[in-house]
Order: sequence, then structure tokens, then C-alpha cells
Amino acid sequence: MAAVSLRQGDLVWGKLGRYPPWPGKIVNSPKDLKKPRGKKCLFVKFFGTEDHAWIKVEQLKPYHPHKEEMTKANKGKRFQQAVDAVEEYLKKVKAKEQSNEEKGKGTGVKKDGKKKKTSTERKRKSTDSSSHSPQKKSREQSPRKRGRPPKEDKDSAVPQPSTLKKLAMKTVSRFSWPPPSSEEDMPGDSWLVHGHRTLGTEMILKKPSVTYQAISKRLKVSEEDTGSTSIQAADSTAINGNITPTDKKIGFLGLGLMGSGIVSNLLKMGHTVTVWNRTAEKCDLFIQEGANLGRTPAEVVSTCDITFACVADPKAAKDLVLGPSGVLQGIRPGKCYVDMSTVDPETVAEVAQVIVSRGGRFLEAPVSGNQQLSNDGMLVILAAGDQGVYEDCSSCFQAMGKASFFLGEVGNAARMMLILNMVQGSFMATIAEGMTLAQVTGQSQQTLLDILNQGQLASIFLDQKCQNILQGNFKPDFYLKYIQKDLRLAIALGDSVNHPTPMAAAANEVYKRAKALDQSDNDMSAVYRAYIH
Repeated sequence: MAAVSLRQGDLVWGKLGRYPPWPGKIVNSPKDLKKPRGKKCLFVKFFGTEDHAWIKVEQLKPYHPHKEEMTKANKGKRFQQAVDAVEEYLKKVKAKEQSNEEKGKGTGVKKDGKKKKTSTERKRKSTDSSSHSPQKKSREQSPRKRGRPPKEDKDSAVPQPSTLKKLAMKTVSRFSWPPPSSEEDMPGDSWLVHGHRTLGTEMILKKPSVTYQAISKRLKVSEEDTGSTSIQAADSTAINGNITPTDKKIGFLGLGLMGSGIVSNLLKMGHTVTVWNRTAEKCDLFIQEGANLGRTPAEVVSTCDITFACVADPKAAKDLVLGPSGVLQGIRPGKCYVDMSTVDPETVAEVAQVIVSRGGRFLEAPVSGNQQLSNDGMLVILAAGDQGVYEDCSSCFQAMGKASFFLGEVGNAARMMLILNMVQGSFMATIAEGMTLAQVTGQSQQTLLDILNQGQLASIFLDQKCQNILQGNFKPDFYLKYIQKDLRLAIALGDSVNHPTPMAAAANEVYKRAKALDQSDNDMSAVYRAYIH
């Protein structure tokens, strides 16, 4: 796209990688988000979302000249809501301008009773004194006073997020943009900044919800002065729409709580999927939905371009690859293997090594979430390894998740995932401890939850897990045995670098007690029972 002359305050269409253009406004960037070096970029705040990004100038188009072109190409509901937000913004700006003009042109009586000077009188006086006070002439003719702009103007400079329902997604059709002409224009080079997500607080306090589904699983890995890699930017929560599925054949191994939801969403978004599960009966439902059946992991890998796997623990992950008729037997040069299991970095490194030794390509991509988020396509994917595979999985990650992050070399995603689950598991144990302490001291558990839901800890997680406790319903959404496994692995991760993890260690002991009480196959919130027995 040819470069255009744009400046702060202009409305634009911003192009993020290979994804559809979206309406936004050029604004000042926050101080902590530095402009990418070597790139001619402008900072854009997008309408209908909470997203903002550094966008290369050649990926921007002026809003008004291209409005008809864009709206014809994209008929999605969320896209239209964003366009409506632009029009509403323009109406407010116009109304403000008209109001200012009326104030500047209006005549009448001042508060002290003196009649205001007419524009003719002001002009005559200004002409008479022009040789003595040229600056005064300029001030009197201007309808605006000097100083800071009115608060309304300042507030209207930033597009407001639209109020959208969580599941009103995947409705935006793709926009056909000319293919990138050089490496610089490839989607992986989009400078996209992770948006704000205060999901739990908004849901609990009934504030307007924001758009949750991610469109652009983009990132920027920058080389720091130290030579280490770090994530400079992550994804956008703008548009997921009607995903254009990859033409690559997808395989999926493991149809547990998480895998089942992932496969369902891959099929819904039009991907060609071949499935395998240790218990073959679990495949039947997906066969009915259009999936193909693989007889062994090796067969799935050999017939598919990209094979995902999601199994319970390190042993299962290694057995799946190295066991009889396992993944390794089906790997050929160019075949891609993506392990979504939550395991330790050592297991990931071992699996990656054997896959690559056979000419395969490897990506680790554990997911943060639970069964409900998996079913809703709202997982968060943490990826590391072969960045080319990460790019090839773009449409798959869109189908299964709301955000994805590329974290660099193999092992980084496993480390990050264990840290996340360590925090989550420890928090759940603390919730259970608080609920039981309330009970034994004669306090209402429901009142405790109500108070928590009005405070800084308010979240969907907190509310759901407390509801499980109040109702005595521990149907698994995240198995207790798996969160205990993750705590154990996180503690080992801390040991490997001599880092203390006393909180996680204490929580781990409580979960071990819950497992001894036969709570392994219940939800993690069943750790509550370790405190009451």
C-alpha cells in the first residue's frame, strides 16, 4: 500500500498483518510504549475494541476515502459495530464544533449588563488599532480561547470500546488485501500491543463487557542490548470473525477436557481435522461432526501437515511420541508437531529434540484456561519453538483461543505455563482456606463471596470456584490432580534455579491431602474438602 500523509487525530483504516482492516484513530502513544526502531509507524487506537498498536504507515489508509470500499468488503456484525462507533464519534465532534462556532458568533448581553460588541464593531476597532496590537486582532477574531481544550474534546479523542456479548463473535468476514510485497510486510512484523483485559471485574460488577476474541495472534520479538530475546508486543482483541481456515491438514491427538473443545472449534471454523484418542469411543462425536479417524498417532502424523497433541502429563507426552505406533514413527521432513500439554521444560526439550532429529518441525503451545473456555474458543495459547510453525497455526489458534503469545525458544512456554498454574493453584487453595475460615468463625460464606466480588479480587474464576463450594458441586472444569501436578512441576522449576516457592509448596500439600481424600478427578475447587475433613 502506498504511503499516505497522515497525522495525529486522523481517522484511518489499520491493517494488521494478514487480517482485515479495522477503523481507528491516530493518537499519542503512552510513554511506556516506545516507537519501534527503524520503522515509520503511527500509533493507532482502534474503535469497538480496547486495542492500540504501532502500525506501519504503508499499512494505513485514510478513513473517509476508503469507507465505502471497506464496508462493502466486510459485513461482519462486530465490524459494523466498530464503524457505528466511528460515526457516533464523528457526530460528537461535529456537535462540539457547531457549539463552539455558535459561542464564537453569538451576540447578547454580558453579565455586567453591557452589550457585547458585534463582529463589525470588533473588526472596526481591530482595524483602527492594528498598527499597535497585531496579536490582539488575532485573539479577537478567533472563536476559541487560548489554553487547554474543553474536557469533552479531550475525552472524545480516544474511541470508546463497544459493549459486546462474550459469545457474539466469529462473525466478521475476511477482507482481501493485496499480498505483502516484501519480508517487511509479513504479518509477523505487525507492531501490535496487548490490550487491557479486566474480564472478571466487568462481569461481576455488571460493567460493559469488552470484546474478548482475538483476531491477530501477532507479536514482535526484539533483541535487547543484552542479546536476549523478549516479547515487545503480543496480540489484538479486535476481530476473530469468520476465520479463513488453513488449507493444511490438521491432526489432533488427545480428546480430554481441553482437547475436545479445541477440536470442536477447529471443525466449526472449517478446518480439516483427523483425530485420535487412546479411548477410541471419544472420537465418535467428532467423526459425526466431520472429523476423520486416525487409527494410531503415527498414522495421524503421517497423513497430516500439522499435528496437535494435548495429553495429561510428562509421561503421557513422552509415551505418545516415543511409544509403539507413536508420533515419532510418522514424522517425516517438514511435518509439524505442536504439543499443547502442560509439562516441564525438560520433557519439552526431549520431545523437541527427537522430532527435529527426524526432520520434523516442533512448537510447544500449552494453553491457559479450563473446559468452558476451551468450549467457547477463549483459551490463551503460549507458544515457543519454531516461529514458522507458529505462523502456520494462525487460523487454528484463532479458532481455539482469544489470544496467543510467542515466547521464543523451546521451554519458555512450559516455564510460563507452570508459573501461571502455580499462581492459579495457590490462589484456589487460598480461596478454599478463606471460605472454611469464614464457616468455622460463624461468618456467612455467601456474604464473603459478595464482598470479594465487589473488591479488587473480583473475577470470573473467583466467583465460579466459590459457587462450586457453596453448591457442593465439584464437577471437573480443571481436574484437581492436574493442578497438583502443575504445582509439583512449578516447585521443581524453582528448585532448578534455587528460587524459593514456599507459597506453592504449602498449597501443594493441601492438594495432596485432597487427593488422599479421593478428590483427584473432581474440580480443583474440591481442595476445599481438604480443609473440612
